This record gives sequence, C-alpha cells and structure tokens, in this order.
Amino acid sequence: MLVLASLFAFVLGINSGDPLGELRLRPNVPLAVIQEREAELHLNAGFLGRYWFWFSHVLRGDFGTNNDGLPVRHIVWTHLLVTARLVALAIVVAVVLAVIVGVISAVRQYSLLDHASTFVSFLLFSLPLFWFAALLKEFLAIRLNNLLGHQWIFTIGDSTPGLTGGFFANIGNYAGHLVLPTIALAGISYAAYSRFERASMLEVLNSDYVRLAAAKGLSRPRVIIKHALRNALIPFTTYVAIDISAILSGVVITERVFNWQGLGSMLIESITRPDVNELLAWLMVTAVIVIAFNLIADVLYGVLDPRIRT
Repeated sequence: MLVLASLFAFVLGINSGDPLGELRLRPNVPLAVIQEREAELHLNAGFLGRYWFWFSHVLRGDFGTNNDGLPVRHIVWTHLLVTARLVALAIVVAVVLAVIVGVISAVRQYSLLDHASTFVSFLLFSLPLFWFAALLKEFLAIRLNNLLGHQWIFTIGDSTPGLTGGFFANIGNYAGHLVLPTIALAGISYAAYSRFERASMLEVLNSDYVRLAAAKGLSRPRVIIKHALRNALIPFTTYVAIDISAILSGVVITERVFNWQGLGSMLIESITRPDVNELLAWLMVTAVIVIAFNLIADVLYGVLDPRIRT
C-alpha cells in the first residue's frame, strides 16, 4: 500500500507544477545554475528514473530540498509536531465523547437525551468547518475573553510568539491556543462518530447473545459494557481508522482559519509556490499516517475480540 501510495503521490506531485518555475523567472540567473538544479532534482531522468531517485531517498528519510534549498525533512518534522498536537487531542476528545453519548443514546433510545444528542450531532454535521471555526472565534473566544477581562482563549497561532522556557512552563499558553481548533476539529468528527456508535450499539443490544446474557441474570451494566459495548466498538474502530483521512483534510481548513503552521499550512504553501518536494513529502507523510491508523485498527480488533486472534 505504501509503494502504491508513493506512486500516486509522485504522479500528483510532478504534475502540480515546475519545481524550478520561480528560478526560471528570476532575471539574470545563469543557465548553468538552472541546469545544475535540474541535475540535482533529476528532472531530465524520465518518469521511472525520477521516481526511483525520489522514492529511494524517501526510504532513507530524505525528502530532498525545497525551492530555497532547505532540507524538506526538517520542514516536515517541524510542521508535523504542530499538527500532531492538534490531531491527537481532537481524536481523543471526539472518540471519548462519541462513545459515551452513543452508548447512552442507544440504551435510552427515544429519550430526551437521545433526541438532544441527535439534534446536536446533525447540527454539527451540517455546519461547514470554516464557518463553525469562525463562530467559535466570535462567540467562544472574543466575547468570553471580553466578559472575563482577560485573554484566556486565543484565536490565532499555535502559541504566542517570543515565549521563553520549556513546554511545561508555557503549557497554559499552549492550552489556550488549542481550545478553539480542537473544538472545531473534534466537533465535526464527533457528529459522525456518535451517530455511528449509536447505530452500532443498537444493533448489538438487539442481538440474541445480549438478550441471553440479560436472561441469565447478569447485571445491566455488565451486559452493556462487557458484552454489548465491546462488540459495538469493532465496527466503530474501523470507521475511525478510515476517517483519519477526513480528519487530515479538516486539519488543512482548521489550520488555515486559526493560522497554525502545521501540515495543513505546509500543503497550501507547497501548492501555491509550487514546491514539488514539499508537496510530495506532505502526501507521503499523510499516506503513512492513514496506513498506520488502519494497521492500529487491525491490532485493536484482536484486543476487542479475542476470537480474531485465533
């Protein structure tokens, strides 16, 4: 899968633009300089030659240099750390809330709580991410900060420029910048997750083995948690693993709205310039993340259902 992903990424990358386009447009650039850069990037080596040169370096963790001659590996790593902080927290928040609300809604089907959670889920599901983020800026950040008389929730950037000290010394500042983008990204994911978990839980609750467990006299919490929830989490795990690609797409919009310098911003800049090596690096990193999450889901199947291990 990784080899196929690299092939598709390479085809998309090399057709996105000329990596030396800016250099060719600069006045007074000697032809020898352009030819030297073409040789470094193997632009004249043909499709297979260029692909093998690039992919063989990717296997060694080397994404080459960007249009300015800077190592792309360092650029990717810097942006990845920023995005990982946002995505990890958003996934945890979305999954935990979705499981709790989904289970309660299924157990208390058609109750007031079930109708309320359904309304909130469909509301979040129908909101465009960029508009939802703008609403959070206005009503949750700006107005709340004005009410409290102090800026507790930040609307721009992943941290305040010029911070001194380590991560733990500035953890409050990082948390204040995380609030809005986490709510925006987690809220959209939660909407789909909670509905899926509710439907999965309802299907399991109506199965014969759950009814048999209840008929044998097992307590209701034990039936719900040990027998129903554990089996309902198997398709839910699959859905979350597949949805990671949608989350990464949402990161591009979220980082743009809140001006985070993560992988999303890196993608936009690499397309705008265009910078082929940065774009290829983004495509490969995201491909590895998606494949890794699907692998984690396969492992979790065996944890949730011991029968799968045999």
